Amino acid sequence: MAASLAAPYRAAGETYQGTKRPEPLPLGRYNADAGLTDIIGRWGLRLATEKRASAHTLAAYGRDLAGFLDFLGGHLGATPSVGDLADLAVRDFRAYLASRAGEGLARTSQARALSVIRGFFRFLEQEGVAKNHALSVLRGPRLPKSVPKPLSVVEAEQALAEAEIPVREETPAWVLARDGAIVTLLYGCGLRLSEALDLTVAAAPKPGMTVLTVTGKGSKQRIVPLLPAVIAAIEEYRRLCPYALPANGPLFLGTRGGPLNPRLVQRLVERIRLALGLPDTATPHALRHSFATHLLAGGGDLRVIQELLGHASLSTTQRYTDIDATKLLDIYDRAHPRG
Repeated sequence: MAASLAAPYRAAGETYQGTKRPEPLPLGRYNADAGLTDIIGRWGLRLATEKRASAHTLAAYGRDLAGFLDFLGGHLGATPSVGDLADLAVRDFRAYLASRAGEGLARTSQARALSVIRGFFRFLEQEGVAKNHALSVLRGPRLPKSVPKPLSVVEAEQALAEAEIPVREETPAWVLARDGAIVTLLYGCGLRLSEALDLTVAAAPKPGMTVLTVTGKGSKQRIVPLLPAVIAAIEEYRRLCPYALPANGPLFLGTRGGPLNPRLVQRLVERIRLALGLPDTATPHALRHSFATHLLAGGGDLRVIQELLGHASLSTTQRYTDIDATKLLDIYDRAHPRG
């Protein structure tokens, strides 16, 4: 059992299938003794089953924990064990954060890694394996408050058009239609890239549909209205696609017929950005920001936009929509009885 829990890295691009007994973490070998490796496997199994973490989340958590254990191996001069983790002092965790900063990693990456470590230590305590209260007094790196930068309405329209302009004459027409469809879907429905690529053919927008059921983070489902332009773009892609599209298969395919790699969509948007002279913040996720911001500018209700984006917190939606004081005052004047 312990050997299976320390299974090697999966091949790049392999997806998490969510079977009854999923692999707990897509990690390779840990710098940890057998006892600690077994516990890590149990933690990963908890994340995969009870927490229903996605394959991307499991991979990210695994990399952060592996990096921490690699640091401890050099810091302690021996392979880390459960007992070593219990004995770590605040200075040891600070040394780890300092090493991360010395590698030039962003504060957001440091904060995420520290959050993963805190979660793992909580699991150790819940399982009655080890306790360490040093983390409770450790402050993480202070994060800057970043505001997402959406595209303007004109830039979004230009991006949709640019997606279907071939870079090379030999680019197949179905690939151009696919690129146009996925960019239209991201902007027209405000989806995350992972949500768009996870769509099956059965769940995809079709003529006659008015709403799209989207499965987001934590397997939470939400309903998003469908624009005719989104349905038309996807229908054109499906009409031209040379590969079979079974109902339970992925909607968007790569040139070899397999699931479309998210990196290819990122490169597509990068090409669009360079062609239009857009800033570096113009990413696939910026199309989601733009969806929310343009809805709000058009008079959309903030609570409704929150539901469309699938945000648990309204404060997250406010960051996405780049609200300014003038807009807030306008909403206040229209909504308040004495306004």
